[in-house]
Amino acid sequence: MTKSTQNSGNAVSVDAFSVPEKCLIFAEIGINHNGDMGITKQLIDMAAEAGCDAVKFQKRTIDIVYSPEVLATPRQSPWGTTTKEQKEGLEFSKAQYDEIDAYCRDKGIAWFASAWDIPSQEFLRSYDLPYNKIASAMATHPEFVEAVASEKKPTFLSVGMCTYEDVDKAVAILRKHNCPFTIMHTVSTYPCAEEDLNLLAMQELRKRYGVPVGYSGHEVSVSPSVMAAALGAVVVERHITLDRAMYGSDQAASLEKPGLETLVSQIRKLPAVLGDGIKRVSDAEKAVAGKLRYWPASA
Repeated sequence: MTKSTQNSGNAVSVDAFSVPEKCLIFAEIGINHNGDMGITKQLIDMAAEAGCDAVKFQKRTIDIVYSPEVLATPRQSPWGTTTKEQKEGLEFSKAQYDEIDAYCRDKGIAWFASAWDIPSQEFLRSYDLPYNKIASAMATHPEFVEAVASEKKPTFLSVGMCTYEDVDKAVAILRKHNCPFTIMHTVSTYPCAEEDLNLLAMQELRKRYGVPVGYSGHEVSVSPSVMAAALGAVVVERHITLDRAMYGSDQAASLEKPGLETLVSQIRKLPAVLGDGIKRVSDAEKAVAGKLRYWPASA
C-alpha cells in the first residue's frame, strides 16, 4: 500500500517508485541568454516546441548580491573587463521582462524566475507568475525564504549545498507561512559528474519531509533526469542552451535542442511504460500463450 502524507492539504505519495501522472518539465534559461533578447526568444521557442511546461530565468540586483570587491575584480567578458560589467550584461531591464512576459504568453508557455535577493523577488511580484523558486544559494538565507514564503505561491526549494539542518530551517519557514512547496534534489556542480548525482536522495527527502520531491539536474546527459522522473520526481528542471560552446558558466551543463526533445519525449512516456505495478496477463499475452504453451495453464 502506498503511504501518503500531507503538504498544505495535498496528499503526496512517499513511495520510492510512485510516478506522477504528469511530471512537470521546466527549461531553465537562467543566464544562458547572455543578455540577448534574440537568443532568449529562440530558447523560449525551443522549450515550447519540445513540450516543456515552463521556462525559468534568474533575477539579481547586482549591487546586493555581490560585494564591491567582487564586482571590481578583473573579468574578461563580452561586456567589458570587470565582474560588474559581466554581471550587468546578464541582467534584463523591466522593459525586457515585459517583452519576455508577452512573448511567453504568445507562445503559450509559462515563465518564472529564481530571485537572488529580496528586491528582485519584489520585482517579480509585478508579473502573474505561477511559481516561485528558491535557488540552492538562497536556501540558507532566512529573510529571503520568509519573503518568498509570505506569497504562499507554489514554491520549488532547491537544496544543493544544503545539510539536513539547512533544509529543516527552510522547510520550517515555508510551513509557518502555509506555503505549498516541492523540494528539488540537486547537486550544485556545473556540470555534475553522473557518479555524484545521488538520485536516491530524493527518496530520503520525500520520507523526511513528507512533501513532493523534484530534480534539478546539471549533468551533461539526458538519462539521469529521466531516471529521476522514474523514481518519482514530480518536476524535472534542466538548463537549456542553443550551443554548449557559447559564452557562459552554465552552458556546459545545459541541454541543446535534441537533448531537450529526447528528455521530454522519454519522460512523457514513463506513466504508460511503468504502468500500475500490478502483475497481470494481458489479452495479447493470452493469445501468445495459446501458441507457445503445449500444456494447460495451472488452475
